[in-house]
Formats: sequence, C-alpha cells, structure tokens
Amino acid sequence: MTAEAGAMVSMDADVTMTTEFSGGFFSGLIRKFFGGESLFVNVFRNTTNRPLNVILTQGMIGDIEAIKLDNKTICLQPGAYIAHTPGAKMGVRWAGFASWFAGEGLFKLQFKGSGRVLFGSYGGITQKEIRGEFLVDNSHLVAYDEGIQMNIKLSGNLISSITSGEGFINKLKGNGTIFLQSRSVSGLVGFLRPKVR
Repeated sequence: MTAEAGAMVSMDADVTMTTEFSGGFFSGLIRKFFGGESLFVNVFRNTTNRPLNVILTQGMIGDIEAIKLDNKTICLQPGAYIAHTPGAKMGVRWAGFASWFAGEGLFKLQFKGSGRVLFGSYGGITQKEIRGEFLVDNSHLVAYDEGIQMNIKLSGNLISSITSGEGFINKLKGNGTIFLQSRSVSGLVGFLRPKVR
C-alpha cells in the first residue's frame, strides 16, 4: 500500500516501509505543486505469508472513505488523499479556472485502474449519485467521478448571493458519484477569526 507521508499511526513490526518520490521525482513535483499533496509517499510491504496491519489516519478530524475503482476514474480535491493499493494509478488532472476561482485549485489528483483509494474529509462524508445538474457549496466537494464537470455561479442574484453568505457555489453537471464533506475549513476559519485577537 502507498500512503501520504505522515499518514501512518502504527504498524506491525514485520511490515517494511520505504519512502519514495510520489511516482518519481518529476511526477512528485507536479503532485506537490499542482495537486496539493506531499512530494514523498511511504510504501508499506508485507513480505511475510500472514496478514499484517498498518493503521492510517489523516490530518483533519473527519471520516475516511475507501473505494474500489473497478476501472473507474475518480478525482480528489487537494488534501483529501490518504492512500492507495496496487492497481490504482495516481496522476494529476487539470481542473480548470472555475475550480481555482472556487478556491479548490487548478489541478486535482486523479486515480484510475483497479485498486482501492482511501481519502478523507473534514467532518462526515456523504456519497451521492447525481444525474444532470447539482449545486454544492464551495469547499464541501471532496471527490467526484471523472465525467462530472464543475462550473462556478452565484448562489442567487447579486444581492441575495452577498446577503445570504453563500456567494459563489459549484454547479456540477453530469452523471456519476460525488462525495461531500459536512464541514468546511474556510467555515471554521471564518468562525474563529473574530474570536482570536
């Protein structure tokens, strides 16, 4: 299993761990600067003939989801990735200026193949199937199927968008699965800012 640097909590003593560039030096640089992930990953190997345990976690307080790709492609928001198993191929995908404008970054991590991917959220994770258009508040989208397109729009007219506190929202379009997080880091920062002096 390959995991984000710093994700390991504990492991059996017979598990071997090596640290590598994430997909090689240049791929690691691309993922670090454009995908919002670490330059290095840790690779855990079981060279015995018995089951061994590795316990992983994430930096945020929230749920962790493990999905089997089954030759599907999924995109992750920056910071959501935790680990993947052999068969899952990691890459970086251009997300577009709409994603950048929403504060979600210009690039997303993309996984395809047949392995499993583990990713985490801030708060709880909700899985939803969408057909057609669906609206999501900024910073609540954690992961989504490759065929779903993201655009940014005002939550209402100009006045209601400003006074409602919603501002801009993600307008998703397509058919597939999305994963939403119940909390947002920007919401927490906004809550704490007036209390910290």
